[in-house]
Amino acid sequence: MTTLGTPRSPQATRIMLLGSGELGKEVLIAFQRLGVETIAVDRYDHAPGQQVAHHARTITMSDPIQLKSLIEAERPQWVVPEIEAIATPMLQQLEDAGVVQVIPTARAARLTMDREGIRRLAAETLGLATSPYRFCDSLAELQAAIDGGIGYPCIVKPVMSSSGKGQSKIDGPADVQKAWDHAMAGGRVSHGRVIVEGFIDFDYEITLLTVRARDAAGAVQTHFCEPIGHVQVGGDYVESWQPHPMASAALDKARQIAQAVTSDLGGQGLFGVELFVKGDDVWFSEVSPRPHDTGMVTMATQWQNEFELHARAILGLPVDTTLKSPGASAVIYGGVDAAGIVFDGVAEALAVPGTDVRLFGKPESFVKRRMGVALAHADDIDTARRNAKEAASRVVPRQV
Repeated sequence: MTTLGTPRSPQATRIMLLGSGELGKEVLIAFQRLGVETIAVDRYDHAPGQQVAHHARTITMSDPIQLKSLIEAERPQWVVPEIEAIATPMLQQLEDAGVVQVIPTARAARLTMDREGIRRLAAETLGLATSPYRFCDSLAELQAAIDGGIGYPCIVKPVMSSSGKGQSKIDGPADVQKAWDHAMAGGRVSHGRVIVEGFIDFDYEITLLTVRARDAAGAVQTHFCEPIGHVQVGGDYVESWQPHPMASAALDKARQIAQAVTSDLGGQGLFGVELFVKGDDVWFSEVSPRPHDTGMVTMATQWQNEFELHARAILGLPVDTTLKSPGASAVIYGGVDAAGIVFDGVAEALAVPGTDVRLFGKPESFVKRRMGVALAHADDIDTARRNAKEAASRVVPRQV
């Protein structure tokens, strides 16, 4: 039986989020609707999630001493990593000592914080189909890996980054130096290591949101949301839609791969599993043990969105992954480099049928920073995508 306390009381159920961007903000809101006391942690003040949490804390989360001190001072029941750049060995130590429970587990957080741990788990331990790959620590190693079998075209990514940062496609020898430099600049922390992947000629890429939650008897069960299709530019999500049509054989394989990976990682919560699909063939790409940016579409499509599913699964509550309506999302970019921008056109955006807008509240804008998202629901995917993109285009950020 799950017992929930009252915030700011001795009986409070307390959760700490490590990373409080737009996804963390929605997770915090989902927890607060269930009466959970929330602690939002980020590397800068006034992050989106810090604006809605009971408590806001600002530290360098990759610093193990700062992280340990904060967790021991706050004593939450659960620590929920929402970004990659965290001192995961310290989380492992604290979990092993019984100080806190890490979601989904400290091991899962450690393995998925960089692309090397999770790729080796999927390909080498679980034997799942992936693109050919090599890990490289220098420009010379990158060139040798390409010449030694990866070939052109190929994809280069920092082992630790998010939202496509530092990712690029190499079409020939002239692109190698530029791709290496881009990866070094785009990594979440200074690591100097990349993964180079052979190019897969896939038909489409999906995100399969996978939830590990307890049933009435207390046993962990795996649940799947309908597949999410998405468009990426430079590895960064710009629009998504749900459900993405798939052949039943491909969907079965996708679910088998997602269940294999998430079962090995263990724990409870929602995972965003990224997969490449060509016909009935499916390849594992990546997994995040947390809500996924492409999954923001679920705020328009599901009875319980990905953030509510994550919160419920963590707390041991029942979950429902049922689709409510086809829908789509489209990113609203900052467009300018400035602090404290304003947004015009919100009323015009909401005049588009079946739409909604989320403005994240980030204190500083960059030209290509996600500052909001437009959502749309409709009777079919094509209409939803068209309306979401139209709504997003009507929101105009500007510097005062």
